[in-house]
Amino acid sequence: MIRIGIVGIGFMGRIHFLASQRLREARVTAICSRDPKKLAGDWSSTRGNFGPPPGLVDLTGVKRYSDYQEMLRDSEIDLIDVCNPTVHHEATAIAALKAGKHVLVEKAIALNPASADRMLAAARSSGRLLMVAHVLPFFPEFRYVYDAVREQRFGRLLGGHFKRVISKPDWSAEIADAAATGGPAVDLHIHDTHFIGLVAGIPAQVFSQGLIEGDAVTYLTTQYLYGDGGPALSCSSGAIAMKARPFVHGFEIYLERATLVHEGAMPLTVFHADGTTETPSLGSSDPIDVFAAELQTAVEGVRGGVEPAILSGQLARDALVMCLKECDSVRRGQAVSLRDG
Repeated sequence: MIRIGIVGIGFMGRIHFLASQRLREARVTAICSRDPKKLAGDWSSTRGNFGPPPGLVDLTGVKRYSDYQEMLRDSEIDLIDVCNPTVHHEATAIAALKAGKHVLVEKAIALNPASADRMLAAARSSGRLLMVAHVLPFFPEFRYVYDAVREQRFGRLLGGHFKRVISKPDWSAEIADAAATGGPAVDLHIHDTHFIGLVAGIPAQVFSQGLIEGDAVTYLTTQYLYGDGGPALSCSSGAIAMKARPFVHGFEIYLERATLVHEGAMPLTVFHADGTTETPSLGSSDPIDVFAAELQTAVEGVRGGVEPAILSGQLARDALVMCLKECDSVRRGQAVSLRDG
């Protein structure tokens, strides 16, 4: 049994807690929050943009800490699940690693590459796993693309376009705060850069155009420049839509023998080279099931002592660099190299 301690009971901490109830051979044995109401089981303030409405939570049998340093002294915890704000990820993760715990940290890994590098170094020196919870590859439509590209099921990846657009959120003031989250071009768009890095590798350069509000890039469109041989990939992401427009994410992926299309409520459709189409039968798209699959992968990593590639700390660091370089490209109006990131 892998024993999990969650640090931070906001929206994402609540989602991880709900997902943990669907795990095999693992469970949450402790939580940490500075809010006495949350420690008492009143999580009604943890509203987000998906999942069941927040309310009261039964914490029977779950240890409760108001100080994560005290939690780290608990010898009966194997994995620390870091769900506090991104600005605190570095300190929390490094303390947990030094305490001999494996770590799963919510995306983004950190707010800057130097912090991410220190986290990766702490994992190496401690001999423990640092995994980063990028959930997008666990959604069934995106998992299908990941598997198809990795297996070359329809031949080589030639090109594609990704999309992730929301209205300005009224459920999270911090998403627009570059100092707290990096703004939409990091907190939101990092889902895309991580997935692009996962399926295509890190490009040589990025060229982005976008919109800036205050210190934050709020919307951008990027070309990922891989050089000769491609692939030719692009992405549009940000908080620009009107409030009545629902959140939408999706893709159109071009492979040698198939085109894969998904957007919003549209089911994944495979357009084959012979002119036929297919809508594959996929796994559950219930967000709690998706997060449970992510957490189960982390649990199996702890059990086997091997970092799952899909939760790679290095890839999460590289995805952060991509976002920051894209913001730099927006501000400079020119292509920016990732070779010095």
